[in-house]
Amino acid sequence: MTAPPLDGVRVLDLTRLLPGGLCTLVLADLGADVVKVEAPPGGDYARTREPLRPSTDPTTASMTFVGLNRDKRSVVLDLKSAAGHAAFLDLVADADVVVESFRPGVLDRLGIGYPALREVRREIVLCSISGWGQTGPDAHRAGHDINYLASMGLLSFTGAVEEEPALAPMQVADSTGGLLAAVSVLAALRERDRSGEGQWIDVPMAQGSLLMAAMTVATTLGTGSAAPHERGLWSGGVVCYQVYRCIDGWVSIGALEEKFWHAWCAAVGRPDLRDGRYEPTGSPTHAQVAAVFAARSKVQWRAFAAAHDCCVAVVDGLAEALAGPAAPLVRELAQPGAAGPVPVLGLPVSFSRTPPATGSRPAPRLGGDQADLVRSPQEVPRA
Repeated sequence: MTAPPLDGVRVLDLTRLLPGGLCTLVLADLGADVVKVEAPPGGDYARTREPLRPSTDPTTASMTFVGLNRDKRSVVLDLKSAAGHAAFLDLVADADVVVESFRPGVLDRLGIGYPALREVRREIVLCSISGWGQTGPDAHRAGHDINYLASMGLLSFTGAVEEEPALAPMQVADSTGGLLAAVSVLAALRERDRSGEGQWIDVPMAQGSLLMAAMTVATTLGTGSAAPHERGLWSGGVVCYQVYRCIDGWVSIGALEEKFWHAWCAAVGRPDLRDGRYEPTGSPTHAQVAAVFAARSKVQWRAFAAAHDCCVAVVDGLAEALAGPAAPLVRELAQPGAAGPVPVLGLPVSFSRTPPATGSRPAPRLGGDQADLVRSPQEVPRA
């Protein structure tokens, strides 16, 4: 089999939980050798995040941890100790990338900031993921996903018009930051092929979240206004881009373009609604469209969507979706200590010659690769 795209690239992952973990998961899926460098005694906080499954190894009992850290290896180093510091720099000498998500200045205080890493290996790429970036007035502020979205104006146009902002049930800024970090690392490695030099990448999750609303941001920049019409369009404020109740659940329609809306109107036998696609929620047109959706079941609307090309999709639960058309993305991965294979989500892209490496190894037990990677006998995992 042809080697995956990043075969031969080693990444040292100093991060915990989601943003950095997602970044290095993507790199691992693409074939990089990702080594989690975890702090004693317990390592990544995700190792204890519920739900937990029965396992003979409590450090790999968390489904969150397993899903985010498969295809990686683990060592335990106390970076505040002389031995841990030396062992880490020893790893850097053979690495291509270091990914970290501490607050700005922490790496320097530990003696492993970019200047120190560059002294060991000039080609090293350091990727720093933080809430507000490495510089600026907010650099050292604590924050979470909700704060980043609020500070960048993104929460201001979520939810229905005139109602309180709505929270997405997933970490938007954190996930965007992780993916942006992965893309930036790939770009830095490509540039290194030309120059032979590494560099330091600063990925601020707050500012990065603006990429998720690129069109709305462009409108606001161009008009100088808060673009209130965008809130109505993307948050269920118009008839054609909305979620409607059906007999036994919910159905979405995203017929923004005239051709799709006209196709829907024709398919349901309501040509009289053709001119009402941008009517607001609560209008007479909205009530008539809602009545059409309410008259059929999810099964009927699923069949309708298959027969008519007009941007209609049934709202499935996550478990339903993963058991349906998305099932090919799910891999059964053997995990030592588990009662059976553990299902994990694979990288949802395909390559014609170099397939991703999803499932090449299970999630690592804490310090499970210490003997293979750390030369200093003084550094041993302490669970």
